[in-house]
Amino acid sequence: MPEQLSFVAFVISLATTAAIHLGDLPDPATGQPVEPNLDGAKQMIDILALLEEKTRGNLTAEERQVMEQVLYELRLHYVEITGGAKKDDEPRIIIP
Repeated sequence: MPEQLSFVAFVISLATTAAIHLGDLPDPATGQPVEPNLDGAKQMIDILALLEEKTRGNLTAEERQVMEQVLYELRLHYVEITGGAKKDDEPRIIIP
């Protein structure tokens, strides 16, 4: 029997999709690198931000921490890619 989906797993799933759109992770179907899809990445970040807003006050400490960290990392990397900040040469790890 499959494990029940947790809120943290759901958030990480959305963040993983955003990371794929940002070009940080390979296409899960092919394993090949993908070109960044900034519109797709922004949409996923916006969905996570909406989810954070709508669940505020109803999350455990762990769920809140994961949500905050994921959003912080995704937003930071999105700004770096779109030229809003200097991009460093270090690889990004977005998923906690």
